[in-house]
Amino acid sequence: MIAISAVALNFAFRQILLDQARLHIEATSEEIVQRLDTIDFFEPEPVLSILTDRQYLDRWAGGPTTYVQIDALSGYPIGKSTNMGSIRIPPHTDFHAGERSIEIVPLSDGTQLLVLDRLLFSGNRPVAIAHVAERLDNVRALVRRARSILIVVVVLSALVIVAASFVIAASAIEPIQRLTQAMSEIGSDRLDRRIVSSRTDEVGRLASAFNAMLARLQEAFARERQFISDASHELKTPLTVINANAQMLKRWGSDDPVVQRESIDAIISESSQLAGIVSGMLTLAKADSGDQLPKEPVVLERLIEEVVAHARDRAAQKGLVLEFPSVDASTIVLGDASLLRQLLMNLIDNAIKFTATGRVNVRVTSESQTATIDVTDTGIGISEATAERLFDRFYRGDPSHSRIIEGTGLGLAIVRSIARVHGGTVCAQPAPGGGAVFRLTLPLIDERSVIESQ
Repeated sequence: MIAISAVALNFAFRQILLDQARLHIEATSEEIVQRLDTIDFFEPEPVLSILTDRQYLDRWAGGPTTYVQIDALSGYPIGKSTNMGSIRIPPHTDFHAGERSIEIVPLSDGTQLLVLDRLLFSGNRPVAIAHVAERLDNVRALVRRARSILIVVVVLSALVIVAASFVIAASAIEPIQRLTQAMSEIGSDRLDRRIVSSRTDEVGRLASAFNAMLARLQEAFARERQFISDASHELKTPLTVINANAQMLKRWGSDDPVVQRESIDAIISESSQLAGIVSGMLTLAKADSGDQLPKEPVVLERLIEEVVAHARDRAAQKGLVLEFPSVDASTIVLGDASLLRQLLMNLIDNAIKFTATGRVNVRVTSESQTATIDVTDTGIGISEATAERLFDRFYRGDPSHSRIIEGTGLGLAIVRSIARVHGGTVCAQPAPGGGAVFRLTLPLIDERSVIESQ
């Protein structure tokens, strides 16, 4: 691009110089014509006497590089300026296309002239041919000098651009190389490391995004490690019991019916507990991958009625009243119906499980853009200190109760995970007068969102 610009500038500079030379010889030609217009003779001889007068010719030439030559109509020179010496401008007699022409004429010594040939008139009769020429030596010298300067400028510009490119590339690559090195040093066991960068450009934003990704990965790895640790601990007990009872069956089961019956019952019980834990873990895994869930409009009132109808028999077996007042089916959320059903079942089962007498009430309300579901029981209650920990995985609350109440410790953890992937929250707090209140909030969708999802 720089070279092309230099060529264009050189061409433009040459054209400017040629235009200046052309204007000069045109002005000289007009001066000759104006001088002839002041002579009022009927014969051409007085005109020719002026045209061949060396004094007039030198004055019209006006400088060392401008030549004036007068030719007869036959093309033979009859006068020329003193500075021409032995130089002779070739004749030009073809004026059919007009009264004058301009062209570049080369001489035998290599000199080039920009020549204006003009037919001169006295009255209406042609009397002579005027050649006004401008030497192009200075033009060629100036063009060569300008070309040399442009070549130097182009070379220097190219060197400067190359050097600046290296500097810019180095300044751009160096932080990326440091970022790459820092990234390569980070492994699953070093997720606590962070990339320190004070830059505010794209590299700085990349480092910030990478640090944020590391923080999310560290949190995810911590959750997974804790989950694996808790799962290992919880699975260890039923597996140990199953193994111990299997060995008892092998040793004494065939001889002692009591040992056989007790061992089989224990294996069945612990297997059921083990299956519950595995099922809960699978549900948690599904809930944790919430971005991949197919979501659709779900009417909460209908879903709650279905879950309450399913759980009412279990509540009746304990002598509890399970209530859900009949309301209009107008609360709509966007989510996975099976997971939301599992969430509601876990909340209601938890309330029934920890309530010995009284009732369990389920109520749904909506306000602004939020739907709220309250599950209130009259059970053993909770304390403010343990309210948040109830949703931790494998947390069983008061050990004195956990020994007599069956459960895997995953029910409320599943509730929180499902609520989270649906953009909601869940919390627990003591109920006035005893018992506990579990409150679930989910974002509502309007009718337009329902239509778009369908």
